[in-house]
Amino acid sequence: VQLQASGGGLVQAGGSLRLSCAASVGTVSSYFMGWFRQAPAKEREFVAGISWSGNTDYGEPVKGRFTISRDNTKNTIYLQMNSLKPEDTAIYYCAASYYSAYYDSDKYKYWGQGTQVTVSS
Repeated sequence: VQLQASGGGLVQAGGSLRLSCAASVGTVSSYFMGWFRQAPAKEREFVAGISWSGNTDYGEPVKGRFTISRDNTKNTIYLQMNSLKPEDTAIYYCAASYYSAYYDSDKYKYWGQGTQVTVSS
């Protein structure tokens, strides 16, 4: 599967953004899907994951603020980000796995190119 992430940008603290991850080759319905992020000089961090049946889980820093969803008819997953904070600034990546990978980035086989999110204070 080939993944294309989009929707990043510059937003003020407290604002919202919605990221999209579209599959140009393959179908997202065949995979467990996740979002990760990486800030400068920091390790990659799990943000959210969604299973084939729609079960979801989130990293602690984003629980209650971010929502992951999938639309199999559009072959796309989304990350709705609300109440954004400066510490959410990072490059956000979507990824696909054959397993219920959640936090385990090593289990994700396919990665999108990333989209930059910058939150100003």
